[in-house]
Amino acid sequence: MERWLPERRIQCPFCGETISVIVDTSAGSQSYIEDCQVCCEPMQISIAVDDDELLSVRADR
Repeated sequence: MERWLPERRIQCPFCGETISVIVDTSAGSQSYIEDCQVCCEPMQISIAVDDDELLSVRADR
């Protein structure tokens, strides 16, 4: 069975634009750096997962 990765919309903490990020819940809770698709500033993306259920996605400076 194929599993789709959820897409979430978040706001860039630098430019304020809303962007989309793909979330891999199979990796559990995680934090990583991703550049904003609009202003190219590096954001820290924090993902909270519990039992493969996505709880939250945050973007910080």
